[in-house]
Amino acid sequence: MKIRAGYDIAFECYQDVPTVLLLSVHPSREKDLLTPQRIELSPGIKARQGLDPFGNIWTRFLAPAGRFEIRADFLLRDSGQPDEVAPGARQWEVQDLPDDVLPFLHGSRYCDTQKLTDLAWSLFGPMTDGWARVQAICDYVHDRIQFGYHHARCDRTASEGHAEQVGVCRDFAHLAVTLCRCMNIPARYCTGYLGDIGVPRDPAPMDFSAWFEVFLDGRWFTFDARHNVPRIGRIVIARGRDAADVAISTQFGNAKLARFNVMTEEVLSKEYEAAA
Repeated sequence: MKIRAGYDIAFECYQDVPTVLLLSVHPSREKDLLTPQRIELSPGIKARQGLDPFGNIWTRFLAPAGRFEIRADFLLRDSGQPDEVAPGARQWEVQDLPDDVLPFLHGSRYCDTQKLTDLAWSLFGPMTDGWARVQAICDYVHDRIQFGYHHARCDRTASEGHAEQVGVCRDFAHLAVTLCRCMNIPARYCTGYLGDIGVPRDPAPMDFSAWFEVFLDGRWFTFDARHNVPRIGRIVIARGRDAADVAISTQFGNAKLARFNVMTEEVLSKEYEAAA
């Protein structure tokens, strides 16, 4: 399967603003790119790339006063297979976890584990550990929160999402990540592209998506509490402890979003041949 993805974003700055973007496809998917992945910035903006502390590709530059634009359009090869399901995957004891996995057991800015630990153990403590426990957490979060773009709030924590029972995909992910960590299951927040491939098309404008990964049986598995079914065509951009680590853009100054368009769609063979 071939997927076309990209974005067209613009900001208005009231002065020069240092900016960091997390918009490049994650290094783990670079081998699947069929066309170069170029971030096109407004003329005159000089940027440099590197890896952030979590291994994501960031792009840094000084955005000038006025409007600046960011675009990308690329093709990527995908297996076309839905998210892996492994009901037998086991939960490891904390003392057996690799060092680089341990940070994903701690609370973080939006994943306030200390406020949900008692709830988590009362709900999921008696259950079989491993995959079944994570799936039970997904089921709980999926049923608990009502999705709606009008419910979006940039500072909502997991415990607040649980109490308010409304949110967007980041809120589903934050609550599920938090409950997993409360149960000593390492969990990390993910952001990226997720188009309507293999499912009915959503009439709402396309956006980046959020999901999460858990560490079971010595590796990471994908879960999605919002959709709560295996999906096709995920393209990860960044992973971190929560949304604070993987914001698609961070401005260190006054900037206003002026335009935001995201594209993710399957490309049929004839369309790909024409594009090539």
